[in-house]
Amino acid sequence: MIVGCPKEIKNNENRVALLPSGVEELVRRGHRVVVEKGAGLGSGVSDEDYVLAGAEMAARHAEVFRLADLIVKVKEPMAREYRLLKPGQLVFTYFHFAANRPLTEAMIRQKIVAVAYETIRTADGELPLLTPMSEIAGRMAIQEGAKYLEKPMMGRGILLGGVPGVAPAQVVILGGGVVGSNAAKVAAGLGARVTILDVNLRRLRYLDDIMPPNVVTLMSNTHNVRDMVTRADLLIGAVLIEGARAPTLVNRAMLKTMKPGAVIIDVAVDQGGCVETCKPTTHSDPTYVIDGVVHYCVANMPGAVGRTSTYALTNATFPYVMALASRGEKAWDENPVLRGGVNLYKGKVTYRPVADTFGLQYEPLKTVAAG
Repeated sequence: MIVGCPKEIKNNENRVALLPSGVEELVRRGHRVVVEKGAGLGSGVSDEDYVLAGAEMAARHAEVFRLADLIVKVKEPMAREYRLLKPGQLVFTYFHFAANRPLTEAMIRQKIVAVAYETIRTADGELPLLTPMSEIAGRMAIQEGAKYLEKPMMGRGILLGGVPGVAPAQVVILGGGVVGSNAAKVAAGLGARVTILDVNLRRLRYLDDIMPPNVVTLMSNTHNVRDMVTRADLLIGAVLIEGARAPTLVNRAMLKTMKPGAVIIDVAVDQGGCVETCKPTTHSDPTYVIDGVVHYCVANMPGAVGRTSTYALTNATFPYVMALASRGEKAWDENPVLRGGVNLYKGKVTYRPVADTFGLQYEPLKTVAAG
């Protein structure tokens, strides 16, 4: 199979979907790998590294799409890439369809086979291709939050951990999953007072056991969210519903009760965000202010630390890349875990949460693939 790895074109996206080590393994198994020139530079990987591993270097972005049977990316196709995709082409990347109707409709029109990183789930319930980026995003949320709490950044002028005689900041985290727990560890390590809200009591018990004393847990309901929003200096949105749009937990009325200069970091922006006033931003223009509250809603946070993120991501994705390259559409017949990633199949919606989000017809993968 011909595997194509284009350079990411999303704003300040420095990750790359395939490392030279992966190229070497694919070539050794008899596959042809085409990598766009400059694709790895944001992650510290040179074109020469890819050539030495056996890759063919493409001078033009469109050439990768034209040649490849399987496209491996990090972020969803951008609008100017839609027309480059071919019917039946396998595309393996983060799609986050439920937050983006135009993307969903475009991919349906192009009749690609869309395999989404974020909906691949193992038998034990883990999301193995979402977890490494969630770990990074959770930790980055506190770095960015601490920065934007500074007065020159229009924040409250608060040091996250305080100093002796001065109280630390109050960090409120909506969601106790991978993003939330990683954010809590970093915030607690810096000395902040941290509250994690989640709807899963078992998860709250676990977090209560492993977190330091300056982290408290609270059941997530409308009353508690409304109360904690008023207290937050830094609010982290860390809610995930697999493959579906994130629920709105903080509405405009709640926002008006927040402290002037408070900061919101909505990590759930990829899935639509859990704050009503959230809209996707970029690393080059990351924030905006509504009702005196600073909003940071960058949709590809890990892209800022491309080297770390690329290695963490490809450690997780490469076994699936190899399976798709070696077995094509048979890969998910042999691996039910991979089957959960197939969101679209040649114009049909094969992932129910995406169909439900947009009122589209859902068709089981087994049915449409057999047809």
